[in-house]
Amino acid sequence: MKRILIVTGQSGSGKSSALQVLEDLGYYCIDNLPLALLPEIVEKLDRDNNLEQLALGVDVRSTRADLQEFDHVFEQLQRYGSVDIIYLTTQDQELISRFSASRRPHPLASRFKSLNECIQEEKTLLLPIQLRSTVHIDTTDKSVHDLKHTLLSKLGQSDNLILILQSFGYKHGIPLDADYVFDVRHLPNPHWDLELRKYSGLDLPVQQFLLQSDQTNEMFQDIYHFLDKWLPAFAEGHRHYMTVSIGCTGGQHRSVYIVDRLKKALEEKWSIQVLHREMKHWS
Repeated sequence: MKRILIVTGQSGSGKSSALQVLEDLGYYCIDNLPLALLPEIVEKLDRDNNLEQLALGVDVRSTRADLQEFDHVFEQLQRYGSVDIIYLTTQDQELISRFSASRRPHPLASRFKSLNECIQEEKTLLLPIQLRSTVHIDTTDKSVHDLKHTLLSKLGQSDNLILILQSFGYKHGIPLDADYVFDVRHLPNPHWDLELRKYSGLDLPVQQFLLQSDQTNEMFQDIYHFLDKWLPAFAEGHRHYMTVSIGCTGGQHRSVYIVDRLKKALEEKWSIQVLHREMKHWS
């Protein structure tokens, strides 16, 4: 067996959807077995089947004792191939909304009075796994399609590093899956120009406004030179992806403009995916 993925994370964050995506990609998927049994099952599969890719779903339904022994289980699994952990997380309020919409109980609902208590306890129980995670995905603002797109990028379907450029608004929270975050809130803000407010950083009027700012051009050059210098080192270290997030206040103008400009400057050298988080737009 060559590659083993452990898929885990908070209940309601998209673990089942992630496993479905991996199954479509050719992974043999097993969900919700007790952790202590995983090495035995993987050994049997490795012995009796010619499997190249295996995905194991793990969640809080495992016993507390099982979860506390995760490090030991992880080391045993490494005998059978490379092991990566995909950890899915979602902001608390979004999780509460999802459970309310689905009307399904949280797996820990029988032990706690409120959904918020369940969510906090689950974070604690999953911490040993989260600390070992190699792929971290925040699904707060992601549809199933977005999740599939992100998984494809972060699992690296080629040997080339994939650069994910993401714009966001600080008032909606910092993306939890970012490797680097650059704050551009100090740049001139088109929002205060009533004629420009209706546009985004992808529109020519806003681009022309920001291009006239020396501060904007200097900030762009600093970020560009940082990435241009260090991306080759990350690629040589066998990184499959790098997520760089650019944030302004609302995520509509300055951050979108910088991301778009970086994409144009770097796309000849790197495979690039763009997500304008507050605009709900992948390209």
